[in-house]
Amino acid sequence: MSLPCSDQSIRPRKMKSASLPRGVEVLRCWCGDLCKVKEVTDFSDWLGMKFFMCANYEEDPPVAPSTYISPPSPPPLCMYYRWIDTEMPDWAVTEIRERGRRAWASLDLEERRAKAEAEEKEEEKREWEEYCVEQRAAIDEMLKQSREEELRLAEVYRQRQEARDAERERKKERARAAKAAEEAGDGKGKYPRWTQ
Repeated sequence: MSLPCSDQSIRPRKMKSASLPRGVEVLRCWCGDLCKVKEVTDFSDWLGMKFFMCANYEEDPPVAPSTYISPPSPPPLCMYYRWIDTEMPDWAVTEIRERGRRAWASLDLEERRAKAEAEEKEEEKREWEEYCVEQRAAIDEMLKQSREEELRLAEVYRQRQEARDAERERKKERARAAKAAEEAGDGKGKYPRWTQ
């Protein structure tokens, strides 16, 4: 059995009442009261280990008569505790190993999930970039076709305008010639000379 512990930095934080192991006698604490037997429930290096603790220990909450009434904690008369077990029980070692295995499996699963999500996001980003490139190429092709069509239409309009201008010029020339012929002809009669 170990000596009473005065190092309060390593004292257990979570505990529950436990039965006294066989062959172990109840001790009295520094204040003279009989010690309580407690078992560590905190997931730590002391999981499942039993120890004696003063009945007036600072961290031991008093028993509440109901869930709605919580009496004040007693004043800390002494901080005595002494370990009964020097090693963790087999079930605690197994529990710690199992929790460690589950934690590593969970971490591995989380890492694989994060990696899969990152790969999925990368794939979506790559697909989006490919889609954007395809859309840009399609838009460029449409713009090129639109420019070619615009140039073709401009050429057609230019040719039509030239044909209209040429036709107008011919009509103007014919009108000038007819006017000149009329002015040059005999204007005595109402009708041209060859019809009189």
